[in-house]
Amino acid sequence: MSNRILGSLAAAVLLLTSAASAQGAATKEPVADGRTLSQWLADLKAPAPQTRNAAAYEISGMGPAAAAAVPALIIALDDPEPSVRFPVTVALAEIGPAAKAAVPKLKKMMDEEINDEIAAAAKRALLRIQPQAISGE
Repeated sequence: MSNRILGSLAAAVLLLTSAASAQGAATKEPVADGRTLSQWLADLKAPAPQTRNAAAYEISGMGPAAAAAVPALIIALDDPEPSVRFPVTVALAEIGPAAKAAVPKLKKMMDEEINDEIAAAAKRALLRIQPQAISGE
């Protein structure tokens, strides 16, 4: 009887340990407002600009932990809506040096973006990501 109890106890401990390990692996992805980075990245492609805007702001709140979002954010810099492009530059700035791949696009935006606020945001992002990229200013 005691062997059966010990066996059951050992099985329960093993089950709980493996569940905790699986949960630990799942929580490595950053979370904002109860949603994972992957879920926010999906919203970055939503039809509604308000949804894309909210996703960019939520990603920006994750800071450097959202470095995996950089490729999608670079694509989002071409969004037709200024209300999306602006928070995307903010997100890249918050990610910081890990967003180095965005430097060429941000430099181009700084020079060619017709919206002055977005051009200034691109410059601020460059200052946070790679300040020497604008040293000619």
